[in-house]
Amino acid sequence: MTSSPRLSLSVPEPAFRPGDTPDYSGVTFPEAGSVQRPPVDVNPEEIRDLAFTIIRVLDRNGEAVGPWAEALSPDELRKGLRDMLTLRAYDARMLMAQRQGKTSFYMQHLGEEAVSCAFQRALRPGDMNFPTYRQAGLLIAGGYPLVKMMCQVYSNDGDSARGRQLPVFYSSREHGFFSISGNLATQYVQAVGWSMASAITGDSKIAVGWIGEGATAENDFHAALVFASTYKAPVVLNVVNNQWAISTFQGIARGGSGTFAARGLGFGIPTLRVDGNDYLAVLAVAKWATERARLNLGPTLVEYVTYRAGGHSTSDDPSAYRPKEESNAWPLGDPVLRLKAHLIAVGEWSEERHTQAEAEVMDTVIAAQREAEEIGTLHTGRKPSPRDMFEDVYATMPPHLLRQRHEAGY
Repeated sequence: MTSSPRLSLSVPEPAFRPGDTPDYSGVTFPEAGSVQRPPVDVNPEEIRDLAFTIIRVLDRNGEAVGPWAEALSPDELRKGLRDMLTLRAYDARMLMAQRQGKTSFYMQHLGEEAVSCAFQRALRPGDMNFPTYRQAGLLIAGGYPLVKMMCQVYSNDGDSARGRQLPVFYSSREHGFFSISGNLATQYVQAVGWSMASAITGDSKIAVGWIGEGATAENDFHAALVFASTYKAPVVLNVVNNQWAISTFQGIARGGSGTFAARGLGFGIPTLRVDGNDYLAVLAVAKWATERARLNLGPTLVEYVTYRAGGHSTSDDPSAYRPKEESNAWPLGDPVLRLKAHLIAVGEWSEERHTQAEAEVMDTVIAAQREAEEIGTLHTGRKPSPRDMFEDVYATMPPHLLRQRHEAGY
């Protein structure tokens, strides 16, 4: 008998490691405007190729081109830019607050602002998002008060979660923002279940599930796709591919599927892949996918190709696993600068107005921060009552909890 070779495993490696010079010159993306826009009621089998390309609208000159380009008013464009600027300024102030010891923890959205800020514009009152911890743009674009967001980060007496959630784990039924779960991927099956309940009761509201590319390796991701495809649930399933999980690059979770969007093909779900740093492309795809859900055409899986420019959280040092220069070398650019360039290209913005807008937004964020800090921070000011830990669990508090609350003096 001939001897067999020793068995071995293949461990995917990122293109660049700390100390390397990132070089994306060999990476090609489809030209803006080159990808087809199918009718919303298309048979998923007819658009399998959309799982392997990238939908783009904004070209290098800031022009909106191609079939996915929609006519937005100057006010709508400026609103989108302001939402992203607000999220970026909010991030900067809360990151600084964490470094100053005013809160224990924070997670930035730097480089990913377009994904959630644009998607929110396609939703209607009553629709429900099941987000991860990096979709605060849904709240900001939806008009949720900055002060309330900051109070949640500070866990002070103004915190709507009453100190019972990690900082940045926001929750607001009124703004369609389901309570964030620290257990990754659980929100995916919850989104599908909520959308099924909406359909069973004859309602018209849809659900949106959000997940990072790393968490698609969790079992809940696949279970959600089974139920969504089987029952044609009115849900949009979003995968935010920001290239890096906590410290592992996207290739570890992606496996051999080629793209994360391609995973939907095996379930018969229409799948799209979009430039997540292109506000106009994200908005167009969001409108397409939400319309499918509202027309009882079933789920859509969307992969947003973007880049996490900051650390995974304030507990993370990304320089330990990727080059410091990688963010600047990322070929899809900065979502804020790209929408700014588009507004300038259409004659509705200027460098001077942008500088002024950045200052105005920062003033607004700082004023909100002062108001929140007057209530309290992690170590100062008014705190939620320990009594609150017993509330909002049971409709009628059971005797053993009532006894414990009394023993605690409340």
